Amino acid sequence: MKTNSGPALTFAVAAALIAGFALGSSGSNVMPVFVDDFADRFDLSSTSAGLVAASQLMAVAIATLLLANRAARPGRVRMARGGLALAAAGFIGAAIAFDILTLIAASLLLGAGLGAVYAASTAAMAGAGDDADKTSSITITGALFTSALLLLAVPAVNESAGGGTGFFLLAVCCLPGWFLVGHLPDGPGPASSPSATAPSAASRPARPSAVLLVGAGLLMAVTQGVWSYASLLGRGHTGMSASALSAVLAISSVVALAGAIAGPLAVKRFGRLRSMTGFVVVEAFSTGLLIVTHSPTLFIATAVVWQTCWLAVLVQILAAASVIDSTGRWVAALSGAGALGAGIGPLAVGAIMDNMGVGVLSILLTAGTLIAALPLLKMTASSDAAADTTSVTPHPQATPIARTTNEKPASPAE
Repeated sequence: MKTNSGPALTFAVAAALIAGFALGSSGSNVMPVFVDDFADRFDLSSTSAGLVAASQLMAVAIATLLLANRAARPGRVRMARGGLALAAAGFIGAAIAFDILTLIAASLLLGAGLGAVYAASTAAMAGAGDDADKTSSITITGALFTSALLLLAVPAVNESAGGGTGFFLLAVCCLPGWFLVGHLPDGPGPASSPSATAPSAASRPARPSAVLLVGAGLLMAVTQGVWSYASLLGRGHTGMSASALSAVLAISSVVALAGAIAGPLAVKRFGRLRSMTGFVVVEAFSTGLLIVTHSPTLFIATAVVWQTCWLAVLVQILAAASVIDSTGRWVAALSGAGALGAGIGPLAVGAIMDNMGVGVLSILLTAGTLIAALPLLKMTASSDAAADTTSVTPHPQATPIARTTNEKPASPAE
C-alpha cells in the first residue's frame, strides 16, 4: 500500500532503521535470557525478576513517550547516538552489578538510552520510502534476525565467561550501531531539506487517543509478559534445558519472520482490517496454549505460531500509524505505549503466576489480547480510509489559458 513519499528506502537507510529498531528493542527482545540471568545471579523469585525486568522496560517506555514529539522533528541521528552512548554505559553497569539495587539502577540507565534510540528509529520508519507496509516489514524482519543472533550469543557468553557478561556484548554492539544510525531519515523541517516546510498545525493529524495508546500498551504487556517468561515456562513444563530453550526461541523467532512477510501480503489480499483481525484471534489463543502445554513439540509449534501472528500484527500496526501520520509522531507514540505495556507485562505475569497459577494466567492473557486489539483494529480501518482518500485525490493540473474569440493560433512562420 503506497502512501508515503519520504526519502528512498536505500540499503543505508534500511540498515539504519534495522540497527536502531533492533538495539532500541534489544532489552525486550532478549528479556527471556535476561530474566534467567537475573534469577540465577541473585537468586530471585519470579516476582523479583519481573521487577528488575519491569524497571528496564518502563525506562524504555517513558523515554520513548517523552521523546515521541521530539522524534517527529529534525535531529533524530543525534538523539539515537546519544541514546546509544547512554545505553552502553547502562549495559556495562548491569554486567558489573553486585546486588539487585545496583542492577535496577543500571537497568534504568540503559532503558533510558534505549528509549531514545527506539523513539528516533520508529519515528524515522514513517518517513522512509513510499510503501509503509514494505518499510515496516523490512525493518522488523532485519531487527528480528539481529535479535535471534543475540538470543543465541548472550547466553553462550554467559555460560562461557560467567553470569552477566552478556551485557558486555550488548555494550559492544552499540559501537557499530553508532555509525549505522547516522543514515536515519530526519524529521520534516528545514534541517532535512532547505526547501521543505514543516507541516502546519492545521494539517497535522490529531494526537493518538488515550484509548488507542492503552490498547497498544495492553497488547504489548501480554506479549512481553509471555515472552519474558517463555524460557522459565518451557523449562518448568517441558523439561528442556536453558540452552536448548534459547536455541528454540531464537529459531522460532527466525521462522516466525514469515509473519512480517505474510502481514503485508494479507493486507493486499484481504484488506488491513480483516487480515489483522484474523492474526489477532490466532495470536490470542496460541498465547493461552503456550502457557499451559507440557509437550515440547506443542510448545515449539505454538511458539512459532504465536510469534508469527504477533509479527504480522506489529507490521500492520506500524504501517497503519505511518499512513495516518507521516511525521512519525503516531508511530513513536504507539511504540512508547507498547514499551510501557512491555514494562508492566513481566511484573504482572510474574505476580499472577506466583499467586494464581498458569491456568488463570492463560485465560487472562487470551482475553487481554482480544480486548487490547479492539482500538488498534479501529485504527487500521481509519488508515484504510485515509489511504483510499489519498489514492483518489486528483493531482493538480495546469489550467488551460482560454483564447478570446478574436485570437487565432500562431502559425509556424510567426
